[in-house]
Order: sequence, then C-alpha cells, then structure tokens
Amino acid sequence: MHPPLLWFLADPMCSLCWGFSPVIESVRDAYRDHMKIALVLGGLRPGETAPLTAAGREEILHHWHQVHARTGQPFRFEHALPPGFVYDTEPASRAVATVGSIDPALIFPLFKSIQRAFYAEGRDVTQPEMLADLAAERGVDKKAFLLAFDSEAARARTQAHFRQARQAGVRGFPALILQQDAQLHSVSNGCQPLETVRAAIDAWLDA
Repeated sequence: MHPPLLWFLADPMCSLCWGFSPVIESVRDAYRDHMKIALVLGGLRPGETAPLTAAGREEILHHWHQVHARTGQPFRFEHALPPGFVYDTEPASRAVATVGSIDPALIFPLFKSIQRAFYAEGRDVTQPEMLADLAAERGVDKKAFLLAFDSEAARARTQAHFRQARQAGVRGFPALILQQDAQLHSVSNGCQPLETVRAAIDAWLDA
C-alpha cells in the first residue's frame, strides 16, 4: 500500500482559498511525515475575457469582506479590481504550473505569493510581467520563467490541472481530497477551520 496522498484543490485567485491559506500551511506542517500533499489548480474563472461589471465588482468585494471578517486574512479593498479588470484566473494558475516544471518545491510558495500579491497588495496577477516578478522573488530566473510560461507545454499542464479538478467532481474551492491507491475520499469543502480539517484527516488515518 502506498502512503496516502492529500490533494489540495484551489485557485490562486479564489478568496476562500486565501482565507484558507493559514489552515493549509498548518496541515502541510502537521502531516508532511504522514502523506504527500499536492496542489491541483482548480480553475475558478479560466479564460474569462469580459471586464468586470460594476455589479460584478460589488458582488466580489462583498464576498471578500465576508472572507476577511471570517478568517482575518488581509485584503486591500481600496482601488481593488479597477475599471476594465478582466478576472481571468488562467495566467495565475499557469504561473504555478510553470514554476512546478522548473522547481516543484516552489509550487506552494509561489501559489501563496500570488494570493498575497492579489488580495493583500492589490497587484494585477493576470499580467505575465507581474507573475514573473513574483517568481523571481522566489529565486526563479525571470527570463526562463517567461519563456516557459508562454509555452504550449505550460498551457497543456494547466489545462490538465483543471481537468483533474473537474474529474474529481469538485465544483467549489478550496477542497481537500485524500487518495489511498485508487480510492478518493473527500476530507473538506470550503474554508473550514483547522480543527475540523484535522479531525477529518485523523479520523480517516485512524480508520
């Protein structure tokens, strides 16, 4: 029997995933010796081309305020989602997939950097230059990153992530799924507190 695998299905531009960030960090620390923990990029709004409407912006910001109130995670509300902003989550996901092909150890760190840049710092993480800067802050050569980011291989790898999330039947993020050999077991959906997540993982491990 192989050691269990914990899939973390999330999107770097999903506010609930940002709210859940401290929980997944704690889970990774607590269980790193018991199981492999891997990120699946879920694809929240990949390929979006229309700029946000005023009503769409209001709705998203309302949601951000709720996540902030519930989790305490930092959000920059002032000047967030400026006029003309296209909420396409594909580039940010592709940046994480790209860095995974360069150095797999940087997958979670870059994911978190993109989240922080978008939510806490109000930076436009739909732009390749911005994503390359964030990768460079993690020690990745900017030129090499941009070259890989713009490749068909990176696009295909990103789409494979989106497909895996759909095939797992996950519609909302974040989600945690435990895999033992071919068996999949849903551990948590949405932004659950750490105690709830740990209790669910421990119950499964004890069983």
